Amino acid sequence: MNSYRLGCDIGGTFTDFVLVNDITGEFQTNKCLTTPSDPSDAVETGIQQFLQKNPGFMDHVTEVIHGTTLVINAIIERKGSKTGLITTKGFRDILELGREKRYDAYDIFSEYPEPLVPRFRRLEIDERIASDGRILQEMDPQEVRNVIQQLKNTGIESLAVCLINSYENPEHEIAVRKLVEEEAPELFLSTSVEVLPQIREYERTCTTATNAYVKPITSRYLKKLNARLQSLGFDGKLFIMLSSGGITSIETATEFPVRIIESGPTAAVIASQHYGRLYDIDDMFCFDMGGTTAKSCLIQKGHAGLVSTFEVGRVARFKKGSGLPIQVPVVDLMEIGAGGGSIARVNKMGTLQVGPESGSADPGPACYGLGGEDPCVTDADLVLGYLDPNFFLGGSMKLHIDAAEAAINKTLAEPLGTTMIESAYGIHDLINETMAAAAKTHIAEKGGNPNLVTVTAFGGAGPVHAYGLAKKIGAPRVLVPPLAGVGSALGFFTAPVAFDHSRSHRAVLEEADFAEIEILLKAIEKDCVEILKDSAKPEEVIIERTILMRFVGQGAETDLAIDNRAFDKWPVADIRNLFDEEYKRLYGRTYPETQVEFVTFKVRASLPERPFKLPQLETAAKTLEDCVKGERQAFSVIRKEFIPFTVYDRQKLFSGAKFPGPAIIEERESTIVVGEDADISVDQHGFVCIDIRRLS
Repeated sequence: MNSYRLGCDIGGTFTDFVLVNDITGEFQTNKCLTTPSDPSDAVETGIQQFLQKNPGFMDHVTEVIHGTTLVINAIIERKGSKTGLITTKGFRDILELGREKRYDAYDIFSEYPEPLVPRFRRLEIDERIASDGRILQEMDPQEVRNVIQQLKNTGIESLAVCLINSYENPEHEIAVRKLVEEEAPELFLSTSVEVLPQIREYERTCTTATNAYVKPITSRYLKKLNARLQSLGFDGKLFIMLSSGGITSIETATEFPVRIIESGPTAAVIASQHYGRLYDIDDMFCFDMGGTTAKSCLIQKGHAGLVSTFEVGRVARFKKGSGLPIQVPVVDLMEIGAGGGSIARVNKMGTLQVGPESGSADPGPACYGLGGEDPCVTDADLVLGYLDPNFFLGGSMKLHIDAAEAAINKTLAEPLGTTMIESAYGIHDLINETMAAAAKTHIAEKGGNPNLVTVTAFGGAGPVHAYGLAKKIGAPRVLVPPLAGVGSALGFFTAPVAFDHSRSHRAVLEEADFAEIEILLKAIEKDCVEILKDSAKPEEVIIERTILMRFVGQGAETDLAIDNRAFDKWPVADIRNLFDEEYKRLYGRTYPETQVEFVTFKVRASLPERPFKLPQLETAAKTLEDCVKGERQAFSVIRKEFIPFTVYDRQKLFSGAKFPGPAIIEERESTIVVGEDADISVDQHGFVCIDIRRLS
């Protein structure tokens, strides 16, 4: 009997599906346009299309793994729920005060994001806990009841509770939670001690408020999605991709929706990390370009970095500090406003600009024929000959080259005084240059070398632009995995079931009670294991510990991974040596005479890696001639003119195949474009390797 797993990734333009047969290892893929008004519509549409080919297969699906942009879109578009906030007296305006830091020192008109909770729905209670956990002002339960009633009268659906220093002593927050459950059990509730028990009031309050803001819509969506899957015959487990690179149950995702903000893009990075281990490649640059945005991540020594803070909903999209800070673990992604749907226009300076606005799925690029009139990157790629208008999505969606040409000509060529082809190449080259500039900065910030990385390409548009991107950053090689066009959906199968949790507790190293810290770490571990209990037995859980330390008086912490021995068995000198070695590696020197302190303790609980392997490539073709679909005139970025490109069918490429560019390699989900200065080879799993020659 067959056994299946289904990966489903909802992007800004397309919803991607990968169906894997766990018995045979066979993969099937599908893409359909995303339905922004109700993302679950696209999920059902895609599964129905699968059912036409595999009747009754949903009865044998053991798990569905899902990634979604629902949460981040709700924040950006401000479509979350009416939310209230209860905080300590004197901290009502923390969401607007922030860090009192200008993200652009020279822009006197700079704007800041509106708080998700307006001031009239932010109320205070007279209580106070000191930074060491002592209760300075007792809480009055009747005052809390009055505040709850006042907030209910404003029509809130969700409530955030964030009291000062509750990470050190949660007594008052727990009491408030009980009162809310008694007085207003219908409200969705988020407390900072559960969402983010860490220092930094602004980030903690903002993260808790964000969790509360999106909790009702996430709950409704996941319940509806689960019900629709069950109506199609699904009786297995539904998992959701976390921003940190693991997957979790729908119950956990419903309780902590703030942790799935970067749900989809993370999966491509985890897949890239998996492929790096498979091929023993230490440094990889994961490049995932879809219809709306491009995401990338530098993987060093086989590991993608995790960061504890990122921003969403930036007012100035590429200016740090202009968005809402979210303090949860997330894979260190870099976002670029570049996708197949990125709109090209003439800006105020009279020059060409591409992005960051996108045509998305509705109405999409002009060539989709769905009413879009703005020229987009996909229109340019079509006009330049890189895409076959009759083979987009394997021929299931016809592209209209005449509409693309008309849009480019009217919007760009005529105002700029150029030819239509020059404008199309301008779009393609500018988007590559924009991505390359951001990539080089990202790699440099992480101490990497772009001349040594292998670029891995994912997404529907990634393989089209990966060769051009690699040339611009100086990368010698591009690796395009099988099913790259649905890379995130496939990447779900490489992600472990996992959960990360943390707790702040400040203590100077020499004065810290290590036995007390061990009790704290055990409590965090217990919380993580409890969250994973529905997925595995406790003895199967793998625990990883991390401590965050800094010099006393410093504002930023250094992460130190430690082993799982009892913390009170660690000598003080060993902890200090760990800190000094890591600090010196990062910054070139350390300060042995300066005291250091513990700030936050983190635990990652995960299950053993699940079996996943790519099947061996099996094709009927034996010679390259059998793989050739024909020849097409396409634009050469080297010669700046149209030249003949040999077009190959990727499904027919066999293990050991080698051939030079210029070449276009087509598959249903994406198209690989390679110039004449590169050599192409195919391995036993169907990976396409592009080695770029250095031209003298």
